[in-house]
Amino acid sequence: CMLPRMPKIELGRPATYDDLVALPEHVVGEIVDDELWSSPRPAPRHAVAYGALGAILLPAFDFGDRGPGGWRIIDEPELHLGRHVLVPDLAGWRRERMPRLPETAFFPLAPDWVCEVLSPSTVRLDRAMKLRIYAQEGVGHAWLVDPIARTMEVLRRAADGTWAIVDTHVGSAVARTEPFDAIEFRLELLWADP
Repeated sequence: CMLPRMPKIELGRPATYDDLVALPEHVVGEIVDDELWSSPRPAPRHAVAYGALGAILLPAFDFGDRGPGGWRIIDEPELHLGRHVLVPDLAGWRRERMPRLPETAFFPLAPDWVCEVLSPSTVRLDRAMKLRIYAQEGVGHAWLVDPIARTMEVLRRAADGTWAIVDTHVGSAVARTEPFDAIEFRLELLWADP
């Protein structure tokens, strides 16, 4: 089985924000461990999964409509975490930690929750590198959604900074899981062709 090529751009020096800004508009750029990474815009299955998840979570948790509220949920936020610039598919901050949005075009505060929708070209970056940085920065929960395998893994950061899988949902299961366990939703809503 041949693994897909990771979308790293070799610069021969540490990447800068200017390198990231110089990327074409049709790609998502990130700086991880001083290296520049470039990914194409999301494929349809990927876009459907994170769009549907946002549509499920925003009303209940961001707006407080038929749910507890108390969160800010943003799609594709640019996170500036130390020397890293990461762009998760979705991220959420508890309002008590981020009562006001930053005035900058990026978020300097690590979120409380991130969601990465996995694709063949970014799965190793998302799992091996970005999860490590999220844990180091104190992100409490991470969801890994795979629209091809139709799975959703729910991870919680332990006190020692490691990730523990607390839930795995598959196919058309009904999910009620942390940190958004105040509601339940049908996982099949995330798949392009349920």
